[in-house]
Amino acid sequence: METIRPGGGGVRSGRRDRCGPPGTYREAVGIKRLVAVLMTTLLAGCAPAATAAPGAPPPPRPAPVAAYSVGVRTFTVDPASARPLPVTVWYPADRGAVAAGRFPVVVYSHGLHSLPELHAGLTTRWAAAGFVVAAPTYPHTRRGAGRFSRADVRHQPADGWRLIRHLVRLDARAGDPLAGHLDVARIAAAGHSAGGFTTAGMFTSGRSGRLRAGIVIAGGGMAGSFAGPAAPLLFVHGTADRIVPVTVGRAAYHRTTGPSTFLSLLGQGHGEYLSPGLPGFDQVLATTTDFLRWTLYGDEAAGRRLPADARSPGVTAYETRLAR
Repeated sequence: METIRPGGGGVRSGRRDRCGPPGTYREAVGIKRLVAVLMTTLLAGCAPAATAAPGAPPPPRPAPVAAYSVGVRTFTVDPASARPLPVTVWYPADRGAVAAGRFPVVVYSHGLHSLPELHAGLTTRWAAAGFVVAAPTYPHTRRGAGRFSRADVRHQPADGWRLIRHLVRLDARAGDPLAGHLDVARIAAAGHSAGGFTTAGMFTSGRSGRLRAGIVIAGGGMAGSFAGPAAPLLFVHGTADRIVPVTVGRAAYHRTTGPSTFLSLLGQGHGEYLSPGLPGFDQVLATTTDFLRWTLYGDEAAGRRLPADARSPGVTAYETRLAR
């Protein structure tokens, strides 16, 4: 069963602790243990079972110049399977329907004990900027999971690819509201905390060329990450993060082979900068949005804006490294 809910804007629900809007004490404990596992263990099941996008994609459409209204839709991928995947989709809207045109896609992954709607302060703004954001609810790491298991993060990159395959089919499904509106040749992956590790785990050798860029927020790499074709990656991390230390994010940053950027939130922890109105949020929003415009729309001006987007004395620091 699919439901469509009109509207947009940030959603604030659940309890916010010192580590950021998606966090809880249980997430803090669980992710610390998870980091040790992901940094030392070869994780099975992370390689994408996806085929390359056929042929060269057409040139991207120009990046939008004005903000859209935002619509919200939910559906479940493989509802009758042993691993159903509920998905929340935010999309550019016009008078209650999907706006005209095709829009690049961002697959956004939540952290431990979290939910997609807890990240809506960021994801709705990306949708308003001209991206379709699809956020899966992972079966065993979400808030309220009946059988919670932090080790299940190792299976989540494959879930992300399962969602991508579903979106490719959805775009071609006659009569579906999103049909013809998804630029499935231009996809980015993004995520926070355990979702950042999930994002990194999608960038393995043999992956589909549909995946063009990634944003790792307060996360790090999995074994096998960044082994495939070089892709632009943006890392966002608090320098005082006690749950996933900034050294973990920086280690992943230095493993990448494509053009990579590191945005540091000075003195901040595990994700408070993801809350609208708090220090650093404006820089995170501007940097991530222009990174997506540059990598998915081919907006070179947005790429040139990244240093100015990111830098705020006393709040953030920014660095970049070219492809090897």
